[in-house]
Amino acid sequence: MNAQQLIQEAEDHMAKSLDAAKRELSGVRTGKATTSILDSVRVDYYGTHMPLKQLANMSAPEPRLLTVQPFDKGAGPAIEKAIRDAGLGLNPSSDGGIIRVPIPQLTEERRKDLVKVVRGMVEHGRVAVRNVRHHTNDRLKQLEKDGAITEDEHKREAKRIQDMTDASIKKLDDLLKTKEADILEV
Repeated sequence: MNAQQLIQEAEDHMAKSLDAAKRELSGVRTGKATTSILDSVRVDYYGTHMPLKQLANMSAPEPRLLTVQPFDKGAGPAIEKAIRDAGLGLNPSSDGGIIRVPIPQLTEERRKDLVKVVRGMVEHGRVAVRNVRHHTNDRLKQLEKDGAITEDEHKREAKRIQDMTDASIKKLDDLLKTKEADILEV
């Protein structure tokens, strides 16, 4: 493996770490209705656990309300039960073919707890990015030791890795600021 392939691999891993952090953060409830809140809900549908988004259309017609419209009307009670049992603090109600899921107002204490949780998620993302940097730098040292690259190339590529790390961590910090603002907004 040459230095260019190593840098490309590191860039891919950092991008995957960012995507994973974004996915995790999207599942945190902010008090506003977004369909991503229900991404983790799995429904027991005729003996098979399926993601909710495969069984129904979801939308957020109002800031404090989600609607879930099952493709199969018979799946309604199972979907309601899955949302109720998902540990999200949501209480769905059905009126015919549409399940309404009101999003309750977050208390100040709960908002502060969620901010701590979000900070932990972002820190986990930072650690993942730093681990990619560390692993790539170790492999660059090995390439230099093996004579595959010169000392100057090693220093230049290590600087590129550091720049990529800094950019990724800045993106994570921006995600954190945005999510904190969403959570703390009343």
